Amino acid sequence: MNNPPSKLVIASRESALAMWQAKHIQQSLQALYPNCDIEILGMTTTGDQILDAPLAQIGGKGLFIKELETALLDGRADLAVHSMKDVPMNLPDEFLLAAVSKREDARDAFVSNRYQKIEDLPAGSIVGTSSLRRQSQLKARFPHLKVETLRGNLQTRLRKLDEGQYDGIILAAAGLIRLQLGDRIRQLISTDDSIPAVGQGALGIEINAQRQDLLEVLAPLNDATTHACVAAERAFSRALAGSCTVPLGAYANSADAQTIHIQGFVAALDGSTVLKNQLVGQLSQAEQLGASLAQALIAQGAREVLNDYQ
Repeated sequence: MNNPPSKLVIASRESALAMWQAKHIQQSLQALYPNCDIEILGMTTTGDQILDAPLAQIGGKGLFIKELETALLDGRADLAVHSMKDVPMNLPDEFLLAAVSKREDARDAFVSNRYQKIEDLPAGSIVGTSSLRRQSQLKARFPHLKVETLRGNLQTRLRKLDEGQYDGIILAAAGLIRLQLGDRIRQLISTDDSIPAVGQGALGIEINAQRQDLLEVLAPLNDATTHACVAAERAFSRALAGSCTVPLGAYANSADAQTIHIQGFVAALDGSTVLKNQLVGQLSQAEQLGASLAQALIAQGAREVLNDYQ
């Protein structure tokens, strides 16, 4: 580009995983713009501070990005790096999603010190997870297990497991892999058995909508296939008013960068009802495909299931 930036500030949460993500983007930008001074502004968000209640009860995943967005608006930061699964389905008009980087493994991972896979857990075993999405799918498949809420950053969750508070926990594989903790994974759970969170495994770069100059700067970091797949998942969730207060998930992938396969579900929290469906279409029509999948689930009765969460 003609005039590469002389300085960029990246806003990030201060957890180990969030800082890894910010540093990953920092290094990618530094390779593109070696003369640019690239700093990371670490911040503690409301979602990081409130650890004694389920996310669904305290306002949802948007709590993890509010402070970062404030830094974008007041000029303290030029861009913010997020796990896409933490980004609300409707961004305010003041912000733009400038890029989505290539996705890491999107699957859920089973972590345990005693058991090799979820199927090995005896009746009454305690499984920890922070997600209504995971809870509902676990209860549907394994009604004999006891599912309990697990909050905190990745290291805190692993510590609670190691202290014996849980027989096993479910985490996003991507976070463990990125922090070089992949050896803790006992089982990678098929997306057919545990449909991931919308955007799981993908990183998003958010900017102030007034900073159109940054679109060209960040364009090389965008992976078009990942961006389209995540857009399909987000369109699915948006059509169903999805948030972390609703047991809902979607996963889209493309094997050839031309077609896209998307699967999605909604469920009752106790697992008594699980509605699933899937569609295949053109990658260029990703968002429309996601919305169509939502309509297919609505035809199956999704609205009635979701009404319980209003």
